[in-house]
Amino acid sequence: MKKIAFLVLAIFFCTALTASAEMSARIKDISKVKGVRNNQLVGYGLVTGLTGTGDSTSNDFTMQMVANMLKNFGLSTDINSMKTKNVAAVMVTANLPPFAQNGDTIDVQVSSIGDAKSLQGGTLLFTPLKAANGQVYAVAQGPLSLGGFSVAKNKNSVQKNHVTAGRIPNGATVEQSVPNDFLVGNTVTFVLNKPDFTTASRMVSRINSRMGGIAEAVDGSSVLVRVPPNNLGNPVPFIAEIENMVIATDTAAKVVVNERTGTVAMGGDVRIAPVAVSHGSLNVTITDETLVYQPNSFTHGGRPVVTSNTGVNVNEEKATNIYLKQGATVGSLINCLNKIGASPQDIIAIIQAIKEAGALKADLEFI
Repeated sequence: MKKIAFLVLAIFFCTALTASAEMSARIKDISKVKGVRNNQLVGYGLVTGLTGTGDSTSNDFTMQMVANMLKNFGLSTDINSMKTKNVAAVMVTANLPPFAQNGDTIDVQVSSIGDAKSLQGGTLLFTPLKAANGQVYAVAQGPLSLGGFSVAKNKNSVQKNHVTAGRIPNGATVEQSVPNDFLVGNTVTFVLNKPDFTTASRMVSRINSRMGGIAEAVDGSSVLVRVPPNNLGNPVPFIAEIENMVIATDTAAKVVVNERTGTVAMGGDVRIAPVAVSHGSLNVTITDETLVYQPNSFTHGGRPVVTSNTGVNVNEEKATNIYLKQGATVGSLINCLNKIGASPQDIIAIIQAIKEAGALKADLEFI
């Protein structure tokens, strides 16, 4: 039976001084300014210059579009007599970045919507790109770059990568900019990429400790900042200063499992409560051990010292017992299982069983 190799990755995010899930980051790296966003553009166009790999005559919309294009140049033609094998109908998409100005260029993606075999060597004709409001914000035109090829002869063919979709670097020119209303009255709002009440609270504390009481948390994802009157005329330096403040972020404990690839990813402080799991020939035991050190009877004023050690024991037939001190984490469990050669499927099944038993102090997410 052919064995399939899987990869298990244990990713730990922790500092060298503490065993917490915190890490420092700039405000601009964990949030965005409300109102500053990309806008999606889309257009319908024609790619010409193909070597017989375009749409067939069964695509009425391609022939109709070719006829409309020729009509704009003062030419009339019979649709039924047209041959469109060198032409392909395509959809053109692009992202208009915030603060893009008239005359800027952006990349566009081009993909066939008919039955064209390949767009190799084609050139996109002038194509208006519209936003959701129906207005044209950019126009695209130029030769396609596919990153692949397709060659066929005498019923033999060779193809590399996808040849019915491509891109045109800097292929669209911005015709009008989109207003970015990031300043509402005298306030600007920062929105966390991952909502978290703790992080929002720390963000407010950091801004207020440096600039006074100008920030307040609206909810777990939004922080409202009042711009001082002397910065209203030019709020950009003020916003930039806030963006570069460093705060300690906080995230919920989570274990992410991909059963298709055998990948397990987790934070460095995902804890496991005492539990015993039996899986096939594996016996996993996680315990909390309390040790009491009594002072010498001849000393005066000494007090008993109580410590707590958490251990993980893994047994598989003649495998050596492994004991881990100072807390059991998912990472330490996986390290133990890897040492005895447990398969990724075994590791995932054990983690899932521990979660079902209520001993895994984290969210378990399958992707």
